[in-house]
Amino acid sequence: MFEEAAPRVFYLAPGVDFPQGVVEGLLARFGDGPPEALARVQLIVNTKRMARRIRALFDAGPARLLPRIELLGSLGQSLEVADIPPAVPPLRRRLELTRLISELLDADPSLAPRAALFDLADSLAGLMDEMQGEGVPPEVIAALDVSDQSGHWQRTQSFLAIVERYFGATDEAPDAEARQRMVIERLAASWAEHPPTHPVILAGSTGSRGATHLLMQAVAKLPQGAVILPGFDDHMPDAVWSVLDEGDADDPAARARKMPAEDHPQFRFRKLMTALAIDRSHLKPWHDTAPAHPARNAVISLALRPAPVTDQWLEDGPKLTDIDAAMAEVTLLEAPDARSETSAIAMRLRLAAQEGQTAALITPDRMLTRRVTAALDRWGIVPDDSAGMPLQLSPPGRFLRHVAALYEARPSAESLMTLLKHPLCHSGSARNLHNLLTRDLELYIRRKGWPHPDSDGLMAWAATQKDTDAALRWAQWICEWLLRDIPISDDHLTARLDHHITRAEALAQGPEGTGSGALWDEAAGREAAKAVADLRAQAPYGGSIGARDYQNLFGAILARGEVRAQDDPHPHILIWGTLEARVQGADLLILAGLNEGSWPEAPTPDPWLNRKMRHDAGLLLPDRRIGLSAHDFEQAAAAPEVWFTRAKRSDDAETIASRWLNRLTNMLGGLPQQGGVAALEAMRARGAIWLSKVAALENVTPVPPALRPSPKPPAAARPRTLSVTEIRHLVRDPYAIYAKHVLGLRPLNPLMRAPDAMMRGTVIHDVFEQFVKESRDDETLRTRARLLDIAREVLLRDVPWGETRVVWQSRIARVADWFLQTEAARRALARPAGFEISGQAMIAPLGFTLRGKADRIDLDPRGAAHIYDYKTGSPPSKAQQKQYDKQLLLEAAMVERGAFKDLQPKHVARAVYIGLGATPSEVEAPLDETSAAQIWAEFEELIASYLDENQGFTARSAMPKTDDVSDYDLLSRFGEWDITQSPDGRKVP
Repeated sequence: MFEEAAPRVFYLAPGVDFPQGVVEGLLARFGDGPPEALARVQLIVNTKRMARRIRALFDAGPARLLPRIELLGSLGQSLEVADIPPAVPPLRRRLELTRLISELLDADPSLAPRAALFDLADSLAGLMDEMQGEGVPPEVIAALDVSDQSGHWQRTQSFLAIVERYFGATDEAPDAEARQRMVIERLAASWAEHPPTHPVILAGSTGSRGATHLLMQAVAKLPQGAVILPGFDDHMPDAVWSVLDEGDADDPAARARKMPAEDHPQFRFRKLMTALAIDRSHLKPWHDTAPAHPARNAVISLALRPAPVTDQWLEDGPKLTDIDAAMAEVTLLEAPDARSETSAIAMRLRLAAQEGQTAALITPDRMLTRRVTAALDRWGIVPDDSAGMPLQLSPPGRFLRHVAALYEARPSAESLMTLLKHPLCHSGSARNLHNLLTRDLELYIRRKGWPHPDSDGLMAWAATQKDTDAALRWAQWICEWLLRDIPISDDHLTARLDHHITRAEALAQGPEGTGSGALWDEAAGREAAKAVADLRAQAPYGGSIGARDYQNLFGAILARGEVRAQDDPHPHILIWGTLEARVQGADLLILAGLNEGSWPEAPTPDPWLNRKMRHDAGLLLPDRRIGLSAHDFEQAAAAPEVWFTRAKRSDDAETIASRWLNRLTNMLGGLPQQGGVAALEAMRARGAIWLSKVAALENVTPVPPALRPSPKPPAAARPRTLSVTEIRHLVRDPYAIYAKHVLGLRPLNPLMRAPDAMMRGTVIHDVFEQFVKESRDDETLRTRARLLDIAREVLLRDVPWGETRVVWQSRIARVADWFLQTEAARRALARPAGFEISGQAMIAPLGFTLRGKADRIDLDPRGAAHIYDYKTGSPPSKAQQKQYDKQLLLEAAMVERGAFKDLQPKHVARAVYIGLGATPSEVEAPLDETSAAQIWAEFEELIASYLDENQGFTARSAMPKTDDVSDYDLLSRFGEWDITQSPDGRKVP
């Protein structure tokens, strides 16, 4: 098949459809040969996607015998390596490492925080894979010079000692990387002694891993072997190739110490040439297929020259020709923010779909691809995403993680509702009844302020429901699987997993019948079932594990899975990872997210070895991943039509353009005579056109801002009863009264009630009320110790947060002495007669009733009443009470009118706020300045005005502060108007 002398290395340039070029080259070389000749070819490719594409190209016809297409990973299935034991499943090895690291941390917790257990196991497994793949034994690592970092190295060696058992002569089954290297070394040795007579072609690999690099050398040296390199830069001069490994230093010793330029896209090809002892002249094109834009390839090649020789821009830049034509199909879109970038990309993809153009979005930024997918949904376009959705974010993934969290802590109201509202919960039967009961339970929890529901309370609630039997069965199911602690036989991973899945299936099915509901249905459910089955198979190697560690482990395993979109994707709108540009061709490639930290991605921190230690040991440098991304960029940039996009600003900061985009724009900007500046301006102009389309798409017709509402409902709809505490709102924010009593809207309490001021006031009020009741008839109980004991009991009963109980207990302790002193003075004046006394007073001519509840009323020997109200905040001043906060004044008027139950009309001697805040104080109501009769007359006048149909309920009529918040600000659309605007009084039906 080959006439060239070995070693044989061929290439296809960037911009050439690589699978298409491989197929055309094969057919051209065989020409009119016998049909069985092509069938003798062993074609080795590196990905399933490339194998499918090559097969599809052959299947397009005409009919012929096909070459034997194999994957790199399937080489270990040949008879030559049958004695090499199969690789251990990766999950098993990670579970073993997790168990060993856990034991190490138990013995010495100072080595690392336990929260990092699974991250350490993954990172250590990755290092072990790399050592095995690159052929670096542990003794090489141990021999490194670490004189300047002994402390860190000592900790690192503690962990590296764990993996020594997996190297060398061992009874342990090999890992996948170790076995792959063993297979390749065996094949290379066998081929060297007995080379195959049939053609062997390795296509599409760059040799970034050590084992693959060895295989490429072995194949290239075969009598009928060849390597085909993807995206080889045939514009780079020989002198530049030498820089990739030697640098430009004059001192040979310095060149030996110089780290290789692994971040260059062509570095791996130079490394292969060096290993084969060939130079650039030995590499030949595999096929004469020309790239889409040879001139653009030359521009990109020069822009990506290695850092030591970028000064050659000055020398080689003027030699570039046809820059304007080379960059004519390139668009540079520099969006002001991520939203604009997303919208522009989605609009361009929509145009491609409309015109039947094949377009692919390429970016390593998965958040960007999700935003673009969401933006395309407005036009009903579902892109074909090669990565799909992370399994942990799919419905079954989220559901299983929620259930796993139950083992760490009993569910709060929030976590309980999260599970009950999940679409997979109770999906076996009677889903409608489940949704109805879940809604009613949520409203009850919000009203009650029940942060941690319990079984007794839930069953009591269920007994009050309309369909009591169904509600009780439903509540019993919740208690059994959610609220009650379910003992586990032991803490081994197998037992925890079995219990976890049993619990999840019971919650997914519901109380009726058996099964698992819809948990394992659809594509996501099947992928979740595979992940669970894999974990169950390897769980015996996991050992004992705690609840929190199990939760983290399970989430980490789901994070590795992916679910392809279930909807039929659009055949021409694609989302690829950076590798797919090498495998498939498209009319338009959009290279998005071209910012530092995104493309290229920031190197993953290595907790084990620094850059120099990796270089000295022969491991891969962090720059390798950058170099691979650079190679992907170089190939994608050579497509027929290309978009480069980036957002100048992320959510929280300015961004920095990708180093490759920065090089390209800087070089073009420095070539005005060759048309570089004009080409760059044209690229940006094309991007600006699409940004203007985004602005037009998102432009909305201005809507006039809302006016300050002052609705005037009919008299029959106006409230005929209010509480004394609501009169404050009637004065300050009448719109709140309208919304609450006319519209019937009430604020929805948060699901997880916080220890707020309202709760603090209720609890502290209960403490002092109980204390005063107890000591009313027995003064020996009026002591600081008894007060604090009562506080402790009430807090323990009503406040579920331990930290909050401590803080509120200390608050009560701070005011205890003051309260005892002032209470003695109060007892000298009068004796407590009633607590939490309800009452109501009518304004008969108006048909209006005022309701109230007095915290405490004392009676003195003359029969006069003393009214007290507890305040945990600052009590209102006398001036505030005169103007709007008339609670005590109105209660005094109600007492004198005999409005309170079991209390005859009494003269009110005094009405006092007892302030129990940081600075305790007593503030009396100004009864000496305003009599109760006068207060009542003014109150009747106020109510009469608001029962008049011509009086509007103005929003924020007289708020104490402009920044005070009302529960109904959103409804009144406050912010579109301000308090300087005149009320818009209009009658409403």
